[in-house]
Amino acid sequence: MNIKKPQIDIETLLRTYDLDKVSIATLASHSSLQIFHGAKLEGFKTIAIVTEDRIWFYRQFNHLIDRFIVVNNWRDICKSSIAQEVRVLNGIMVPHGSYVEYLGIECAEALQVPIFGLRNLFRIEYNQWAKMEFLERAGIPIPRIYKMDEDINVPVIVKFHGAKGGRGYHVAKSRDEIAGYVRHMIERGVIRGIDEVMIQEYLVGVTAYYHYFYSPIFNRVEILGADIRYESDIDGIKRIPHRILIEMDMEPTFTVIGNIPLVLRESLLPKILEYGIKFVEESVRTLPPGIIGPFCLESVVDKDMNIRVFEFSGRIVAGTNAYIWGSPYSYLYWPEPMSMGRRIAREVKLAISASSIRKILT
Repeated sequence: MNIKKPQIDIETLLRTYDLDKVSIATLASHSSLQIFHGAKLEGFKTIAIVTEDRIWFYRQFNHLIDRFIVVNNWRDICKSSIAQEVRVLNGIMVPHGSYVEYLGIECAEALQVPIFGLRNLFRIEYNQWAKMEFLERAGIPIPRIYKMDEDINVPVIVKFHGAKGGRGYHVAKSRDEIAGYVRHMIERGVIRGIDEVMIQEYLVGVTAYYHYFYSPIFNRVEILGADIRYESDIDGIKRIPHRILIEMDMEPTFTVIGNIPLVLRESLLPKILEYGIKFVEESVRTLPPGIIGPFCLESVVDKDMNIRVFEFSGRIVAGTNAYIWGSPYSYLYWPEPMSMGRRIAREVKLAISASSIRKILT
């Protein structure tokens, strides 16, 4: 798939920066409190870009936030004046799960602010087809992908582009059922056409989400945690007796409500680390300089301990919020509490100290 690559001149953006006064900036949403908390522990000032309706909440955390940039709506961030304000404050933008969803792919890619992470990965992550192709090229096992004109008589899950926190996912078991659902979503304006639809084999097993950090400074992949997503109301219906569930004839949804910490069997860790390394290697081959910092592989582990990855996130995920004071895995690398937010700030600090800031920004 031909992926457009944004043209951002990082050297020019950094020319006016005072690297002794770098600030960590992010959108006030998703995992921002963890990002601010980690930045403050590493001695950085912080910038919260926030909408009017949310500022009352984030002001409760003034001890974590040094500067608020208030916008009427998220798309205002695309204005050059906002980017200029972030740059004046020597701000480095940390994208999270709401970043592309709120700003839109074009603005997210073209924002004239140095980004901690791989900017070129946004468009692949946003596109379900490109995402699966990337994983397949990396040699990471994925579910079977169906086309709309195939005979489908097994459970499948229907997904749309973008990070929507599980909203809009639909389980079906026939082509007619899928077509009806897609028509309904088009009529509602959720999607524009069938090309925005991904039909995946529905995997049976335990969902497990692995939190990785790739460090360009140490040239290593770290496993910093794992989680299970608690989804409404697919998880809630487990408590309803089967006979009542049949009478209710309800359509389960997969909207993520929260995250549950997960400690994995140690025998699974070599394979999990192998897949993380393969992901990094594929990103270096096809999207140089490759992934920077946090990413997540989202999988199902079956009864035979096989792992298949059905999604990935190329940035910090909300599951890391469960480990704001570190995880059982982070302590294997660091002798101190190390959340993903703090790990991001630590990498920025190490890069500045080593005069290697260009290694971590795109």
